[in-house]
Amino acid sequence: MKPKFNLHLYLVTDKPEKCRLPMLDVVKAAIDGGVSIVQYRSINPDAGTCYKEALPIAEFCKKSGVTFVVNNRLDLALALDADGAHIGQRDLPPALARKILGPDKILGLSCSNIEQLRAVDPTLVDYLGMGPVFPTVSKLNAPPVLGIPTFAKLAAQSPLPVVAIGGITPPTAAEIRATGTVAGIAVVSAICGASDPAAAARALM
Repeated sequence: MKPKFNLHLYLVTDKPEKCRLPMLDVVKAAIDGGVSIVQYRSINPDAGTCYKEALPIAEFCKKSGVTFVVNNRLDLALALDADGAHIGQRDLPPALARKILGPDKILGLSCSNIEQLRAVDPTLVDYLGMGPVFPTVSKLNAPPVLGIPTFAKLAAQSPLPVVAIGGITPPTAAEIRATGTVAGIAVVSAICGASDPAAAARALM
């Protein structure tokens, strides 16, 4: 059975060198501050290194009852027995990702324009990550910035729950939530780059 998940405050991990604290400490503090789902994201091609880095995070999330997903790497998601995976438009197609993951894992998909939104198959995907809403330094190859009006228009047409991502701060999080079109907000540097990740998470809540 597919696990239930709460998208209200979604943490995406950053590169270790961009975190003020060790990654596991960031995750622990962020969960204490209210993070409801954690995505492990790494561009390191070394699967073994990623596994060792992500394993304690996966174990802590499981112990805490917080949903844990892996970005892109379906092999890693399965090896870690993660709750699911999140893929982008340049990753494996959703139909193939679902086949690999099976029916009992969560599958998220990044989406940044109306053409991608129209191509979404809600029988394969469980939620959408939509953005970037604002300029972001966390992803160098990010699509064009949407801004709140365009984001809200897209999100309102989604057949699935939407998570806003990209350059979100506490004041802009409130603006995005006020549109009534989102299930949650996702952040990277707003928590990973904070000296007090728990306080940063509470502010975003």
